[in-house]
Amino acid sequence: MNIGVVSYNIYCNFTNYGSALQSWALTQAIEKIGYHALLTDYCPDILADKDPLNPFENMWDKDDESRRMCELTMPAIRINYEKFDRFYHERFDKTKKKYTSANFNEIIEDEGIDGFVCGSDTIFCPDEFGFDDGYYANYDCMKNGFAVAYAASFGDPHFTEETYQILNARLQNFKAFGLRENLMIPYVSEHTSVPVQKVVDPTLLLTSEDYDHIAEERIVQEKYLLLYARRYNPTMTEYAEKLAKENGWKIVDISLRATNAERGHQMFYEAGVEEFLSLVKHAEYVVTNSFHGMIFSVQYRRPFVVFSREQCDTKIEELLELFGLSDRMLVNGNEAFRSEIDYDAVHGNISAAREKSLKFLAMELELIK
Repeated sequence: MNIGVVSYNIYCNFTNYGSALQSWALTQAIEKIGYHALLTDYCPDILADKDPLNPFENMWDKDDESRRMCELTMPAIRINYEKFDRFYHERFDKTKKKYTSANFNEIIEDEGIDGFVCGSDTIFCPDEFGFDDGYYANYDCMKNGFAVAYAASFGDPHFTEETYQILNARLQNFKAFGLRENLMIPYVSEHTSVPVQKVVDPTLLLTSEDYDHIAEERIVQEKYLLLYARRYNPTMTEYAEKLAKENGWKIVDISLRATNAERGHQMFYEAGVEEFLSLVKHAEYVVTNSFHGMIFSVQYRRPFVVFSREQCDTKIEELLELFGLSDRMLVNGNEAFRSEIDYDAVHGNISAAREKSLKFLAMELELIK
């Protein structure tokens, strides 16, 4: 049985380790359950003008300094894009064709797909993607029992009376909902008659041993702190520099802040997915404001702190609560937290949530047989 995975991944403004790895992890989990997973090469209309090789027009931060940083990073952005493109082509069984709103209904006949899993990421967020027909299983070939959602997220949505009506209609397209956060579970449960459950992000369905199969060998031989910034935060940079100096570590920096090289950072924006895993795995410490930067720090049992970031706090806070590490989310860098992490206890929590989530995913796949 062929399961098409529809998610936010290949088409974006900036390449994203989390988007690539959640898609890879979900396909791996589906395969382990006993189905054939096919990554759907799908570009929503709202992403059609997004170009990772020309990201200036769609940057989060529009100020001149952020634009200059992006321009300075363009050589690394190009290398990074090529590595991501290779990852999507070599690490997945992918649809033969690219699909858009113009041809999506041809996918069943073209690819032999028997059903769809929509997820993960914020594919249900109306502020980010609207009500995309692929993400909300609203194409004719996906309706009438051919789709479920796994770890789909609404982000921090803003609905109106009118958009709630659209949402209510779209929810009827699914036979089950695995949702990544608690926020919308009561609403979805109330407005549908299908199973609804909170589940973990796909990247937590696997273990570090699974990721070791694709991770690069150690890249940086010296002891280093990994600074991974999804958005510039000067407070976080200062925190990382202070911590690295105190411990005699160099800083490996994955960010658009190209001029950090002048501060002694080893800039590594060109890192591909496999290199990213290696850089996290072998770091002495990780300082990040990335949801998936936090997840892979935990997967690889690395000491870490995660800084608050606009539009990400809810999902980060809920996951830190699952880990039992709520004190490791920082805002100003002066917060107190336990210096040691009991990773046996953390992974015990993850293991229980993983087992529950895998059972739900297996049940979902049975529903679309």
